[in-house]
Amino acid sequence: MYIYEQNDWPQFKWNAVKLLTLLTKVRNLQGRVVGKMGALGFELKNRANLEILTQDVIKSSEIEGELLNPDQVRSSVARRLGLDVSGLVPSDRNVDGVVEMMIDATENFDKPLDKERLFAWQCALFPNGYSGMFKVLTGTWRDDSKGPMQVISGPMGKENVHYQAPDASILGTEMRSFFEWLNNKQDLDLVIKSAITHLWFVTLHPFEDGNGRIARTISDMQLARSDNQSYRFYSMSAQIRKERKQYYEVLEKTQKGTLDITNWIEWFLHCLLHALESSESILEKVIFKHNFWINNAFTIINERQKQLLNRLLDGFEGKLTSSKWANIAKCSQDTATRDIQDLINKHILYKLPEGGRSTGYGLVTGDW
Repeated sequence: MYIYEQNDWPQFKWNAVKLLTLLTKVRNLQGRVVGKMGALGFELKNRANLEILTQDVIKSSEIEGELLNPDQVRSSVARRLGLDVSGLVPSDRNVDGVVEMMIDATENFDKPLDKERLFAWQCALFPNGYSGMFKVLTGTWRDDSKGPMQVISGPMGKENVHYQAPDASILGTEMRSFFEWLNNKQDLDLVIKSAITHLWFVTLHPFEDGNGRIARTISDMQLARSDNQSYRFYSMSAQIRKERKQYYEVLEKTQKGTLDITNWIEWFLHCLLHALESSESILEKVIFKHNFWINNAFTIINERQKQLLNRLLDGFEGKLTSSKWANIAKCSQDTATRDIQDLINKHILYKLPEGGRSTGYGLVTGDW
């Protein structure tokens, strides 16, 4: 029996006493983080918001096994926020769609959610009507024409059914109940409401595809309401990506359990707590990058150097070599070597101590 087959569905229950200590800890840290970010200047707040939203979009898609180009995501977010950021690149329609959905949810967090808004989000996720090579029903609830909606793993012929969603024929009624609860104010902590929102939506699985990303987006919208601001300073999706195995395990167990969802809410609060703790490192990176460019505004005028240094400041994956420099900057190997040596002479880059077939370079972390 699935959770939605219980007689008193969707009357969720939880042990408020058991959750009180953890919820208090989350709320206190949430207040400190929001307060700390609120003390930043306008530019730094925008930069932090850019980094968090970029992470949210990338990691939420990764959870579903879809890898988006980080540069495209960052460029799309920056353009839609109206930020003056160097090195922007063109972005694909599917990237823009995920970004538009996330920004609409967080910037318009105080607006009601209805089926038209949800349909627009789902259409934005699949702008050409396809998910990979498969045509997807968009702009309407799923119709189960291809069979019941199931979450399956394993090879063909040996599939393991983790979950089967409610029949499509009852989705209209179920979603009306969901919207009525979501949009009406209750005497309920908004962080707890975010946890319930996530579970309820993904349990209904109302679309043919995109349910996981939309569930996390609606949950983020509730968290923005709890912060009472559109600026995002922590990424729940990035933390869920780190804890993806536990995420699916607790979700499956809850969906096959009773309407007592204490364990789900407890996991959600722990995940949110870890996301809030991780936000400090993001803030440190944003402040470091800001101070770095203030300190070196007149030292670095070469556009290739600016481009590659921004890559390093944003978290370059792997080892930066002269070959990678030449490839990214689209210049010759000799030009790349001159660019790097100039930055070494200015004490901005240094040679990494590790040996090997190619020399790597790192950023000098000065006291900016």
